[in-house]
Amino acid sequence: MSRPEKLRCDACPVMCYIAEGRAGACDRYANEGGKIIRVDPLTLLDRRIAKGDDVKPFLTADWDGANVSSDDITVSAIGAGTTYPDYKPAPFIVSREIEGVDCVTVVTEAIFSYCGVKVKIDTDRHLGQETAAVRAGGEIIGHVMTAEYGSQMLSLGGVDHLTGGSKAEGRTTCDALLRLCNKEAVELTIDGGSSVVVQAGAAPIVDGTREERMRVGCGSATIGMFASQWKDHVDEVVVVDDHITGVVSEHQAGKVIDWAETGIRIQGRRSTPGRYFKVADPGLGWGGTNIDDPLSILGEWRAAKGARPGLTLLMVSTTGEHSAFYELDDDLHPIAKPMPAVLQASVDLISENCEPALSTVLFVGGAGGSLRSGATRNPVRLTRSVQAAETHVTLGGAPAYIWPGGGITVMVDVTEMPDGAFGYVPTPALVAPLEFTMPRDTYVDMGGHSDAIRDLSDVLETGGEYGDAVRVLGTKQ
Repeated sequence: MSRPEKLRCDACPVMCYIAEGRAGACDRYANEGGKIIRVDPLTLLDRRIAKGDDVKPFLTADWDGANVSSDDITVSAIGAGTTYPDYKPAPFIVSREIEGVDCVTVVTEAIFSYCGVKVKIDTDRHLGQETAAVRAGGEIIGHVMTAEYGSQMLSLGGVDHLTGGSKAEGRTTCDALLRLCNKEAVELTIDGGSSVVVQAGAAPIVDGTREERMRVGCGSATIGMFASQWKDHVDEVVVVDDHITGVVSEHQAGKVIDWAETGIRIQGRRSTPGRYFKVADPGLGWGGTNIDDPLSILGEWRAAKGARPGLTLLMVSTTGEHSAFYELDDDLHPIAKPMPAVLQASVDLISENCEPALSTVLFVGGAGGSLRSGATRNPVRLTRSVQAAETHVTLGGAPAYIWPGGGITVMVDVTEMPDGAFGYVPTPALVAPLEFTMPRDTYVDMGGHSDAIRDLSDVLETGGEYGDAVRVLGTKQ
């Protein structure tokens, strides 16, 4: 008996030959009954279903033929299939009414070689020097970016890592991006720095320790917020911070409320009154510095400037995670003492004002290539329509931010997208759902594939080129 003929899948540049009952290299397309099908079902987003409800899968045979409200249901590109290299109309070009306007949504799974993720990690701990290489599985997949207020930032992926390096680098980069975009946990290591486990919407884990909160502000900002609550309860407050350490007696906030001088001396680079840079090196200790003993940033106290035996000192970090209370002895040396209840309350208040530490993953991709010809015969008109905000862009139903300038560069928070929205092809590249929605007149005017427009009911009844399996997924209210 002869072996069944393999079918060639044209859904990506790999163009796998797939045997009956088997899937291609991407695990997204399979040979079923002598036909290439999309393994995952087309996903409809139903705003009537509360977030968190189970996905309700059904086949066309379960649809009773009743009219579907297009105000409630929209076709996402998840499971839609692709037309790469877009020599034909997009898999679904769906007509639906939105708030009384006849609209068209062009639905396709886009293959992104030009893509990456921006990762925001809420922590004041030092993860690594700016531009330091970030690795997954030993391969370089990105670098450390400029830190933002209370967060460390990473830039991962991009075409140079996906296709410009070794095969191992490309495969590892694609795998890490896929897992991050699908909201899975990924362990990253930073050259000369820390190991961090990142998962979208979850607390980061730095060198094995789960972060609880991000800092309330820098040392100076913390003094600005809480100086009045310390007045009359302590003689001096130092807020230790890797970037800007604050000293209340010198700070403008202290001056406004007549805080007395204390003769304190800080071993750092003085910026403006009460604000010091570089009191220590970056690290995992107090306030994102490398110190375990906060007294190490202090110099000799000056009696001529107000230092005296019995003077009290509160030292605290910008998250309230570290705090200590001292009194000066007869030799003007700070001696550790039990924390007074009134000051412990202020430390707790700092902690209360810190937001929970989370990891944020933003997918960024360039959608200006051949996929546009799946929407229109004149691709630049789609680009210009997106840039002019005439066409609304979503990824798996989630609104996308469109970067200014040329082309169509999209950015989206992956936590806004349904689970499992991303796939891959082993070129390597990511596959992401992409939807373009616009008034029908706009679509026709840009040279759209008008003869391929279908009603939503027809999509439910007959499916698409790669099968007719459909699921309904609740979206955020």
